[in-house]
Amino acid sequence: MTGFMSALTALVLAAFVGYGGAWYMGVVEGNFALLLFLATFVTGIYWVAERLYFLPQRRRAVEVLEAGVAQRQAENLRMGLKSDQTDLSQARAKLVMQPWWLDWTAGLFPVIVVVFLLRSFLFEPFKIPSGSMIPTLMINDLILVNKFHYGVRLPVLNLKVLDNHSPQRGDVMVFRYPPKPSLDYIKRVVGVPGDEVAYLNKQLTVNGKPLPKQALPEFFDPDVLRYSKQFEETTADGQRKYRILNEDDRPSFIQATEDFPNRANCRYSTEGVVCKVPAGHYFMMGDNRDNSLDSRYWGFVPEKNIVGKAFFVWMNFGNLKRIGAFD
Repeated sequence: MTGFMSALTALVLAAFVGYGGAWYMGVVEGNFALLLFLATFVTGIYWVAERLYFLPQRRRAVEVLEAGVAQRQAENLRMGLKSDQTDLSQARAKLVMQPWWLDWTAGLFPVIVVVFLLRSFLFEPFKIPSGSMIPTLMINDLILVNKFHYGVRLPVLNLKVLDNHSPQRGDVMVFRYPPKPSLDYIKRVVGVPGDEVAYLNKQLTVNGKPLPKQALPEFFDPDVLRYSKQFEETTADGQRKYRILNEDDRPSFIQATEDFPNRANCRYSTEGVVCKVPAGHYFMMGDNRDNSLDSRYWGFVPEKNIVGKAFFVWMNFGNLKRIGAFD
């Protein structure tokens, strides 16, 4: 039994390592949520088997050992021989010790299940890979995303089972990229279901009301060594303020748009785009307006693609001053 379980566990661990290696090398398209779920499920089976079968079996082996020693001592006393004072501590420890294949499965289950529950239902860390959300978020910012703010969803399936808040204009939201749902994107919500969003000549208008913009000092991006015009934009209800960037040398019209669902809701021109947000969808834009691949290009984000609300930079190893909450 031990040999079989050792070989089986080696195959299981090799499969996990092989999948991770293939993902890292780009051979397969990885899914961390699925990988974590499978790791939780597999180690959970080992943990249950350890508690119900393997550990009791090892304890019975210790009892058999102790009974045998006690019987031998009693026999020695009956025969008038000197009592055998055998030290069983090392033998007990060896018999009750987990074999390696349980140590690497059942032993890891408590840690894996805690990570799985935290990541699936509470908070998930992300790393900002691009500059589309500058100046709010910088490249290499490590952020936290609130997974339950928009409702509780089943892991892997991303199926909502409990409602909470609805996304609001101005929220910074992580979602599954509609053209390729295996990728996570982060943008700002600028249009909710039923809104008419217009971005014409670099002016954002929602339901016919231009969003106020106040000029700020130019923003210098050290990664590209250039200045951009910086503004403070305010949502239509006046409740949210955030900074955006614009570049005078970038055209207003939208280039290379995709054929996305509900594309008939959008009208493109040399000035920009006007879109009517369909029910159950959201219109997203990056704060770095002229350097963001967002809803202007690939369309609306369906509610089922929502991952969570981004709210905190917990680390940036190149700039510790980045740590803190953001709008």
